[in-house]
Amino acid sequence: MARIAYVNGRYVAHRKAAVHVEDRGYQFADGVYEVIAVRAGRFIDAEPHLDRLDRSLGALRIATPMSRSALYHILHEVMYRNRIENGIVYLQVTRGVARRDHPFPAKAKTALVVTGSRKSPLDSRILETGVNAISVLDNRWKHCNIKSISLLPNVLAKQAAREADAYEAVFVDEEGFVTEGSSTNVWIVTSGGELLTRELDHGILAGVTRETVSKLAEHLRLAFAERRFTLEEARGAREAFVTSATSCVTPVVRIDEAIIGNGEPGSTARALFEAYARYMEGGDAAA
Repeated sequence: MARIAYVNGRYVAHRKAAVHVEDRGYQFADGVYEVIAVRAGRFIDAEPHLDRLDRSLGALRIATPMSRSALYHILHEVMYRNRIENGIVYLQVTRGVARRDHPFPAKAKTALVVTGSRKSPLDSRILETGVNAISVLDNRWKHCNIKSISLLPNVLAKQAAREADAYEAVFVDEEGFVTEGSSTNVWIVTSGGELLTRELDHGILAGVTRETVSKLAEHLRLAFAERRFTLEEARGAREAFVTSATSCVTPVVRIDEAIIGNGEPGSTARALFEAYARYMEGGDAAA
């Protein structure tokens, strides 16, 4: 079955989908994006994703492309036309097409592209093995809270992880504190049993899955706090894991050469993985 994309008012064959060469997303990375997971034919946390989209657009002073209800219709149509039972829907919004010039164009029309793809749910066998991660210097701009399409440092970090046969690259700032992963939020369980993830600031993206997992942690009555932690704390942690719409809850068993805990996924990651799986299936996440 041929894939279908939505591009600025039209549903077109994915292989023929295109934007203008002077779209400011192409010229300046002047745009934002969201990735919404689909499980059993329904969106996971669509409202929080679209709320974050609005915040990112507002931060960059890009006009919303359409009403929330109209955007929902397009998202569902892309999911339906691509027969996505499990997978993702990706949407990208840019300032639009204009003659190449750094300042905002006076009459730009916001551009919207939506694509979808099938993707198998995260395999629970990850709970048996976990994944490896590497650390890299966080050399990104100071507004990582905006979900910008300007992702070159993230791309280089993820490539470094791939070349090291690792799943993720963990960004570390100049003070030695972990910020986030190249495409995930990072969590640890301290030697004292406290679940930690970095507090929200301009150094990280407010992950939608991060927020959901935070609520699940409360349901499970886990000792939980939001605060900064160092790379050395992460390497010496009892457990570590990363979260995102596509990674769900993925246990990390090694960072660089440091083995996390006993080198196996721990009980906290397992409990949150299972709770999040129930949440995605529409069941009782607190059971």
